[in-house]
Amino acid sequence: MRFLSPKTPAVLATGTLLAPARPLADFSLIDNQGRPFGPANLRGHWSLMFFGYTQCPDFCPSTLTTLAAVEKQLRAAKAVAPPQVIFVSVDAKRDTPAQLNRYVPNFDPDFVGLTAADQAGIEAIARRWGIAVAIQSAANGDYIVDHSEAIFVIDPDGNLAAILTGPFTVDALHSDFRRIVTARL
Repeated sequence: MRFLSPKTPAVLATGTLLAPARPLADFSLIDNQGRPFGPANLRGHWSLMFFGYTQCPDFCPSTLTTLAAVEKQLRAAKAVAPPQVIFVSVDAKRDTPAQLNRYVPNFDPDFVGLTAADQAGIEAIARRWGIAVAIQSAANGDYIVDHSEAIFVIDPDGNLAAILTGPFTVDALHSDFRRIVTARL
């Protein structure tokens, strides 16, 4: 008699696969077209979500560039449906829907930008996702926003399937995304 062994969890180069996937807390944001965006918008397809801001000098634009390259590879391979990429701003004051609509499509026209009506709202949502946000004033009266760096992988049921913490390279993210999708089949 042959015994079935449990499926070995996928090992990821850039983060942790959550088994089982975890349900998301309810949230309400505004997309870069000015429309409401909540958990229902995450169902029916895979999503990659990360928090940042449009004035970010390093992590945010490099991550968006990397995710655009991953999307391009996934579209070309046609083996796995490309995920929806979502950029959630942690700077509600400067990152209005109009600002996000000018910024996010520069990386890929299908990417979605999200913001909240006010800073307190976005910080509350970021806390629920485990994202630290700290506004640091600069001498010239401007400010920077320090924030945690992670990509959240959301499955087609709208559940958190994995947390990716880097380092983020095109090959590693492409490979990890395929492993995550395969582990859920």
